[in-house]
Amino acid sequence: MAARVYATPEQLTAWTGQPAPPDADRLLARASEDVDDALVTAVYDTDALGMPTDPRIVQALAEATCAQVEYQQETGDTGTGAAGRWDSVSIGPVSLSGRKDGPTAAGDVDLAPRAHRALRRAGLVPGVIW
Repeated sequence: MAARVYATPEQLTAWTGQPAPPDADRLLARASEDVDDALVTAVYDTDALGMPTDPRIVQALAEATCAQVEYQQETGDTGTGAAGRWDSVSIGPVSLSGRKDGPTAAGDVDLAPRAHRALRRAGLVPGVIW
């Protein structure tokens, strides 16, 4: 099954108020994966491609995806999860300090606070039953 992408570069531009970066499609795809990982137990109606059908859910997933890209851009992450692990880095002659721990389990996701709030408002956060 092809990966689901919940937002477009145009929606990202509207969300951030800034032009979408050249690699917006890749960033949105990775952010959509993060949103999927955060919603592993969520229940909502989908079409044959696994895309949500309820306009309220469609909007929430688009907002969460855009918020995730915005968060990653602000933290210097390219969607790999590698950014933000050190509070100081030097290249020559290599110096790292102040390691910051991220998610501890393989299935954990560093979800943007605004993304989490968008999902919570839509009733999609795991453990919420509507």
